[in-house]
Amino acid sequence: MTGPGTPPPARLLDLTRSMSRLGKGPMTGVDRVEAAYLAALLDDKTPLFALVKTRLGFLLLDREAARAVLALMQGGALPKADLLSRLTCRGDGARARAETALRRLAMARASGLGLAGLLRRCLPHGFSALNTGHSNLTPRMFRRLRAGGAGRIAVLIHDVIPLDYPAFTRPGIAPVFARKLAAVAHGADLVIHTAEATRRDTEAHLARLGRVPPGVVAPLGVTPAAPAPLPARAAPYFVTIGTIEPRKNHAFLLDLWEEMHKRRPGDEIPHLLILGQRGWANEALFARLDRSPLVGRSVFEMGREPDGVVAGLLAGSCGLLFPSFAEGYGLPPLEARALGKRVIVPPLPIYRETLGDYPVYLSLSDSYSWMETILNLGDAARKAANDEGINGEGEGQTDKSRVGRVAGVPRWEDHFKIVLSLV
Repeated sequence: MTGPGTPPPARLLDLTRSMSRLGKGPMTGVDRVEAAYLAALLDDKTPLFALVKTRLGFLLLDREAARAVLALMQGGALPKADLLSRLTCRGDGARARAETALRRLAMARASGLGLAGLLRRCLPHGFSALNTGHSNLTPRMFRRLRAGGAGRIAVLIHDVIPLDYPAFTRPGIAPVFARKLAAVAHGADLVIHTAEATRRDTEAHLARLGRVPPGVVAPLGVTPAAPAPLPARAAPYFVTIGTIEPRKNHAFLLDLWEEMHKRRPGDEIPHLLILGQRGWANEALFARLDRSPLVGRSVFEMGREPDGVVAGLLAGSCGLLFPSFAEGYGLPPLEARALGKRVIVPPLPIYRETLGDYPVYLSLSDSYSWMETILNLGDAARKAANDEGINGEGEGQTDKSRVGRVAGVPRWEDHFKIVLSLV
């Protein structure tokens, strides 16, 4: 086994999650983490390979093929699906195109039974394996990696929300995640945690599963996209970012906006932009959005936008509202801080750790304080715009040269300085 501080003879990054997401819109938070890992490993001198599980088995990619996958992750065009992919990925056109692309890039392929032999033939003994997307976390996969010559296996666990808050996940996810974490408990050499708060929660579950692998805390880097130039909006506004799912607590914000309309004229109420696609187990909220007279008036459901547009809308806003019930890391608040925008969040331990005193912390049981804070910030933005004779200029502009260099915002360089010294 390669020891800490000793560069491995090669690294193998599992890109199965990324392949499953190709062609399905802008990257999610977990997608962006996997992309950051791929970019960092491509820049490192250590030989790099990537592994993808498809409907027909495993594909092994060399460095240049992995570089081509990164381009696809960043919005590159997928080819037309070939017949084999159309037959094996029925009903999932994006996946069929993705599997077509990756088969063309692969240096070798194997069934599950042949994976260990493939790795022994193509990779130097003692390579390090990394998994950051929670895919292929099974006892069988760990055994195959060992048999294939892996000297060290590291897994990044983003959070254990499916176990701590099963009501906030898709049906059936909690037991699946529990099996994955059990495999990690007994198969991983290193668990990468993104914060001390998540390490405590994760290791509590690992202990109950019988083994706590060595762990390291390496905060995720924050690199917001450059804000796209967007036309100024007529009214001050706030944004909330994330999939519309129960955990993100969008209903709380709709309640606030409904109450504001009872107290003030409509032209004195800031707008709310909801950035994110509709998720799961939230039919009551979807119905509210579909029938609410506020939607299109002061509340705007905008779906999932490209990263540059999201950054541009955030840069022009009065701030980010993020009333989540639970978060593993919470990238949007950190990205808002990197853009110099106000952040209003509940006092979760993860925010205390990652954001310190930067946000306005307000309890979810104190809706009055949320509403007053939002109205006061909206009033200040409206006054500043009137004083300057423009709409939102003072509140909305962000110096692009400062993006990603704000004090207190974690950097990817620091993350990989920790991780790559161990794997």
